[in-house]
Amino acid sequence: MNIQYYGHSCFKITTKPEGRGAEDISLFIDPFEKEVGLKPPQGQADIVLISHGHFDHNNTSSLKGEPVIINTPGEFAVKGLHIIGLDTFHDKSEGAERGRNTVFIIETEDLRICHMGDIGTEPTPEQLDEIGEVDVLMIPVGGTFTLDGKEAMKLVHKIEPKTVIPMHYKTKDSKISDIQDEKEFCDEMGNCPKEKINKITLKKKDSEEKGMEIVLMTA
Repeated sequence: MNIQYYGHSCFKITTKPEGRGAEDISLFIDPFEKEVGLKPPQGQADIVLISHGHFDHNNTSSLKGEPVIINTPGEFAVKGLHIIGLDTFHDKSEGAERGRNTVFIIETEDLRICHMGDIGTEPTPEQLDEIGEVDVLMIPVGGTFTLDGKEAMKLVHKIEPKTVIPMHYKTKDSKISDIQDEKEFCDEMGNCPKEKINKITLKKKDSEEKGMEIVLMTA
């Protein structure tokens, strides 16, 4: 499995599900509009996951093909992938400020990837049970509209994933104001790498052999 980062909360996962021969599946999560200040993701998409309807997460028009678009909670079997969407809140006021948010869990290649979207409050114990064991956790850390660095750290330690990828934080070219960079999260976690990378390749075997690792990614 390959994971590529486009910035903000947008990732492309390229995977080869069991039983589909040599056919790769391209899944995009939370593609954004150009108003974010970054180059919107492009390319052929088979599946697109949208955590909520804000412009910095729902730009399907920049992608090619006729992808299956999932933008609601539920359980889905799509192109050999098992996808679970959990209904959560975008704020600490049960959605009164910014509405609802869908946390997505993707199961493929014996790996379990969890993308938290713009979650703004800690999941309930029942939701944490549904999230379960996670190989890769993509979690917002910028605060204001989502969890901040300290809150994200606490949630990471509750989920205990193998790989943590912080997202939705301030970067040099981003025009999203009022959010922090990744420094608070890294200070709280204490083991962020010095270098950022654009892509990672993951295998279940590799995930099983290591402790928790933080991966900083760049578009």
